[in-house]
Parts: sequence; structure tokens; C-alpha cells
Amino acid sequence: MRRYLASTLATVGVLASCTAKPAANADPVANELPTAWEAPPGDRLEYELAGFAKILCSALFITGRTLQDAAEEDGYFVTTAEARRQATDTIVDRTRQMVTVGVPGGVKRSAKRYGSQGCVTIPRGADSVSFAPVKVTSALPDAMTQPWPMGDRLPTDQLPPEIKRDKLAAALDSAFSPDEGLTAAFVVTYKGRIIAERYRKGLDYRTQLPSWSMGKSLTATLMGQLIQEKVYDLWQPAPVDEWQGADDERKTIRIADILRMSSGLRFVAPQDSGFDASKGYPDHLYVYTGAIDAFKWSVTRPLQWHPNTVGRYRNGDPLTINYLVKKAVLAKGEDYLSYPQRHLFDKLGIRRMVPEPDPFGNFLLNGYELGTGRDWARLGNLYLQDGMWNGERILPEGYADFVRTPAPAWSRPEYGGFFWLNRVNQFPVPEDAYAMLGAGGQYTIVIPTHDMVVVRLGHYKGSEEGSKALNRALSLLMEAVPQVRPAWNPPAADSGKAP
Repeated sequence: MRRYLASTLATVGVLASCTAKPAANADPVANELPTAWEAPPGDRLEYELAGFAKILCSALFITGRTLQDAAEEDGYFVTTAEARRQATDTIVDRTRQMVTVGVPGGVKRSAKRYGSQGCVTIPRGADSVSFAPVKVTSALPDAMTQPWPMGDRLPTDQLPPEIKRDKLAAALDSAFSPDEGLTAAFVVTYKGRIIAERYRKGLDYRTQLPSWSMGKSLTATLMGQLIQEKVYDLWQPAPVDEWQGADDERKTIRIADILRMSSGLRFVAPQDSGFDASKGYPDHLYVYTGAIDAFKWSVTRPLQWHPNTVGRYRNGDPLTINYLVKKAVLAKGEDYLSYPQRHLFDKLGIRRMVPEPDPFGNFLLNGYELGTGRDWARLGNLYLQDGMWNGERILPEGYADFVRTPAPAWSRPEYGGFFWLNRVNQFPVPEDAYAMLGAGGQYTIVIPTHDMVVVRLGHYKGSEEGSKALNRALSLLMEAVPQVRPAWNPPAADSGKAP
């Protein structure tokens, strides 16, 4: 697989030379296709408050936060401060593990915890969801009976002598300073071993915290497993049923294009250049708050650009990959809701990750998942080890190189395959570092040169100060931990493999 990826990544100008379509990175406005945007129906304020109910539900019944702290500090991505102020009331039913928020005009929107599936927004007018909840349990023994990383029992021996203890301690302190940064968890591994770890008061290594768009990298991992199993091929056209019409160009979109956020689908996001909120509620948020079949909404969007010509950060692409994951799981006759735990988490020692679905039972791994700091460190180390774990190949050889190679359709080398890249020096670490990032200050940074993974989780309100604190901590970590590997550089040019 590594040789296969290397040969395809080294192909220069394949897409541009083989087609008459616009070259990658061309002016996206000039090259837009004449398709129309179908704005999501309904009321923006109601959607924001439905999202607020879900955020509170997860914070209360999964993370274990107080209502006041959660309302003040969490989830401003899907619900603004102005929308929160307009909520007529907030009702917490602890017996049913449900939160209901009143919308001006008398409508009430609720989210309820459905056991292992976490909290789900209930559709307007419905009293429950449209899937049968499944109890998901780990097959692993008690975590404290197993050593890290398959368990949570840490060794008592000393730090490696090459680590500068004073710098390491300073980095740990810096990650939590100032307190307004609201850092919740900070975990550092070196050569697979936890060398620094701290949690905000009241939290610990077992606390499941919202991770937001780090779930996109988890999505890449689930797809990587299916590629390793030969269920899918990275460069094949994505077998989305809704795209198979005779004249439908969407059937040429490859799995690699989707992983690189370069499918070209018209899926409006608030961070889009020129986004105009007066024209409608963005798809990017609608899949979180609309209580809809998010997979169906995502895969039925028309093309805005030809595939692999424009890169844009949008929730439709990770949902489409999750659509393909679900399709493969059901084709194998397996249970979908327990699949991540059985198929991936148990292999890595993860016992407490909670992927949350929409009310139709589709995992919203574009951003609705809760995990511990240690669990994200495990996922980061899977990539640091090129997809190997305990002698088993979990991901294809070279898949880590694919996700950290700049996507050719993006105008800057900042995005790979559902991972963000440090090629634009966002972090004070080597340029070949790459990261799972989530809104509100969620980070899992893989630093291959230092055989290091750094996890920082935090509460949304403190994200600006928390991100500054993280960068200060990273600078100190670069002084505390020696470089142990040479830097890696991707091929000089890459347009991907021709379809």
C-alpha cells in the first residue's frame, strides 16, 4: 500500500492533463457550476435552540457538567449567545435524561440521552427517535487491570533521561494558564508513553468531553479500516447510490476526493467566503441541529464545482464518508451502532468514546462525539505508528502519509485527508506535524519528528485564550523533548491518481 500511495502521490498534473475541467486552485467563483442552493427549510432560531438542548444534554448526562457551567461555556458553534438569551425556559428531566428548551412562540425543542448512543435531538413534533437504541459495551477487561495503552494503568518508573523535566513541567503549567482558557484536559505522549497529563478541577482521565470536528479524523480512521479490508479503494469512485444516474457527474467523485474535502458538493458553510446569513441557514449547521436524516441531506446535494478542483471545509464530505461506512457495515450484516466499538475502539484500548447519531441512527462523526483525553491520544498514536497497533495492521500501510499530504485542490497546504496540516505553521512545532482539530479548542496533534502526540481539550468559551496557551505549551515541549526522527516531506506536486 505504501508503494501504491507513493506512486499515486508522485503523479504530477494527472487530473488537469487528462480532462478539460478547470485546474485545481482556479478561481472558485469563476468556475462554479450552474446549480442552485436549496436552503434548509425552517427557522434559524429554532434550530439554534434545538442545538442548545443537545449540547446541554451531552454536557449534563455524559460529561457530568452542571447546567450553569454548560450553558455558559459550551457549544457556541451551533447556538449563539443571542439565541441562548431568547430561550423562554430550559427544563432538565434527570429521570429521563432529557433537556427541553423553549423557543419564542411556544415551540419546545428537546434532546434526550439514548443510552450508549448519547444525546440525540428529537425532531419537531415527534416524541422519540426513528432508530432502536443498542447497548454498546467494550469487550476489554477493566481498564485499571491493563497497562497503558490498552488500559489506564500507568508505569511508575522514571521519565526517559533525555526529557528535560523543568521544560515539561512548564509546558504543563502553560497549557492551563490563564484559567480563562478553560483547558479541560492535556495529555502528552512520547514514544507511545504518557509523559505529562493534567485535568481541570472536577475532571479526570475518565471524563468524556465534546471533541467536535476531531470526529472527522475518526471518520478517516473508520474508512481506512475498510480500505485495509479491501471493502473500498482509496481512489475508486464513491459508490453512493444517489450518484449513479447516467448523466450525474457526482459518480466520478472518488473516496480520496471526499476525504480531502474536495468533492465539490454544494454544501453551504458559515465560514465560506461571501456567506450571507440572510439567504438561509447553512447546511454545515443544519446537519447538527435540524434533527434530519443527515446522510440523505448530504449525499443529495448537487455539485458546486467539478470534483477535485476546489477544496472547502464542509460537513457534507465527512457525512458522505460515514454514509459509505454504514453502507459497508450493513452489507456485511453487522450491527451499525456498535460497529465503532467492536471494530476499532476495542482494538485500541478505547472503552469510553461516545459517537452520537442523528434521530435516524446515522453517526454525526462530523462533530458529535465525546471522548477522553487518553482516548484521543490513542488515536493519535495509531497514526504515529503508521496504522499499526499491537502488531496488527489497523490502517493500510502508508495511509498516514495520505492523510498528511496536502490536498491538491486546496489553495494552501493546510488540509490533508480529514486532518489539518502544519505546513502553514499554525503551531510552533515542525511543519510535518498534522492534527485532528475541533471547534472550541479541541486538538490532537501528531508530531512525528519528536515521536509525540499532544491532546488538548477545552470548553468552548475559553477557546481563544486556550489556543494561545496551547501554543506556549507546544513551544516548551519542543525544548523538553528531543527530535528523534527526520522531518517528512510530501511529494513536490500531487493531483492524485486519475479515475
